[in-house]
Amino acid sequence: MPPRALLERLIDESRLGDFVNTRSPAYKERGLDVSTMTKKQAIDLMMEEPNLIKRPLVLRDDGKAVFGFLPDALDELTGR
Repeated sequence: MPPRALLERLIDESRLGDFVNTRSPAYKERGLDVSTMTKKQAIDLMMEEPNLIKRPLVLRDDGKAVFGFLPDALDELTGR
């Protein structure tokens, strides 16, 4: 699981849906709504339930990251 400080650095509050796994059973069971969450609430939930972190989380040495399986974004990140 990524450390909280990393999530705080990477997650953009205006795009929480890009980082929270809304397909996770934990998301559905809790009746969560990413559109009503703050960044702090989302990260608190991710720390409590790591399955709420969209995967894969791919990090480059320069700090750029991609959350989730997004082929175009992954190709751009890896320079393919």
